[in-house]
Amino acid sequence: MVSPIDIQKALSGIEYPAKRDDVVKHAESQGGGDDVLEALKGIDDQEYDTPAAVSKAVFKD
Repeated sequence: MVSPIDIQKALSGIEYPAKRDDVVKHAESQGGGDDVLEALKGIDDQEYDTPAAVSKAVFKD
């Protein structure tokens, strides 16, 4: 199970705003684990302005 900390570590250094595909690519380049990448691939395809917005999209349930 992915944690908010895992998400934020994988997104360290990303420039916002960022679209979903950019978020996923950045997480991959940062060595994000499979669970992190799967969680990020599952967020809505839109532009995110902050790390908190990405976390909210991942953990919306």
